[in-house]
Amino acid sequence: MLLFVLLVMMMVSWTEAGYTGGVITHTTKVVQGNIFTSVHRYKFGYSSCGELETWFCSGCTKKIDESSGEWCLREYTEWSGSRIFYNYYHGGWGLTWINNRNGVSSGRIAIFVEERNRSDINRPNSSPQTDILPVVRVPSNCQRNISLLTFDPDGDHVQCRHGSGYYECSTCTPPSVLSLSSSCSLSFSPTSSSDEGSYAVQLVMEDFPRQTINLTHDDGSIVSISTSSSMSIIPVQFLFKVDPAAPSCTAGEYLPRFLPPTPEHGAQFFIDINEMIEINIRAEATQSVITELLFSGPFNMVKNSSGSGNFTLRWTPSVSQHDDKESHPICFAVQATANSSIYQSELRCVIVTVSNTVTSTTVALPLTTTSPPPKTSRLTVLKMKISTTLSLKENKDEIEKAIKDELIRRGLPPDIKVRLLSDGSVQVKETAAP
Repeated sequence: MLLFVLLVMMMVSWTEAGYTGGVITHTTKVVQGNIFTSVHRYKFGYSSCGELETWFCSGCTKKIDESSGEWCLREYTEWSGSRIFYNYYHGGWGLTWINNRNGVSSGRIAIFVEERNRSDINRPNSSPQTDILPVVRVPSNCQRNISLLTFDPDGDHVQCRHGSGYYECSTCTPPSVLSLSSSCSLSFSPTSSSDEGSYAVQLVMEDFPRQTINLTHDDGSIVSISTSSSMSIIPVQFLFKVDPAAPSCTAGEYLPRFLPPTPEHGAQFFIDINEMIEINIRAEATQSVITELLFSGPFNMVKNSSGSGNFTLRWTPSVSQHDDKESHPICFAVQATANSSIYQSELRCVIVTVSNTVTSTTVALPLTTTSPPPKTSRLTVLKMKISTTLSLKENKDEIEKAIKDELIRRGLPPDIKVRLLSDGSVQVKETAAP
């Protein structure tokens, strides 16, 4: 039996345009028999924090970040317990987009959730985890690729497409200046000044099982789905701004350029509940003045600046906010100004997985260099916390990547090679530049 249930979270009309996009995600948490708990996270951007409060429900959203005079980003979290028996669309409409060049005025945003039990993981599905800033911008004469974060907690295959149909958008006109690949990469090519302005982007991200699986209803009925059947559909909506041409498109001049120890796009971190993570972000721009770091992540994440181009994001997950046993996306960009023009860096996103169990271990990291040839190996001992539910035998590549990302975050060069040995130690080779 296949049941479709439409749950309407909000039905509000705005008298003024102000919506700048949003993302909704779903995570299955604890499963006990035919009952499971899950969390929905709704992130919405609007032209100001006050106007966003009047649209949603006063006091029930938490501020994440804002860019003064341009946008405010807030989050609403919904925790629920459900029976394993249906799939549904959950979201709302009555949205009024901020003025844009592709003629999108009213909008809709909704998530499609599959809550029947999956035979491959013996639990209901979790959606892909992704994020985006409410406003992404680029000068009209500069090439820019935007790779969306496509992390799936269940290991499913993730694809993107433009929104279509009743639940995914109201006016579904894609922006003419962006091309989208199924792998969730957006590409902008230099264009004329006549194309400058704001564009409403209304994408959806879907996850597909990597093999044919069965879905079990709590009455015992079973249906099989193939690798071409999506398990969930989540919205990824934001405003894309094509700004006036920049004097130069070289990263590090007018457009800020990220420097180490800024984590790479797609880096994954593992921490425990009540353990603070600190993400260090550094950028430079020789012909403009870096003014701020913009981010989207957990609402209680704190950003600080220690001088132009030097920023930190700090966050401590807690059980009270339902942060445990969940992977949290964090996206950020650095913004600069010159002669009243605004310049934004590339977008980078990372994923932070929070667990309740931590194994503390000391790992020996033999660091060798290939140029010049070393006479002896240099041994450095680091005490690291490793928290993961991945199997050392079956997920060796993923664990090696997570260790490499953490070492780079701590200051090691990005070209290091990490090898996880059978005895549990980690070998790191550092290749010096010729």
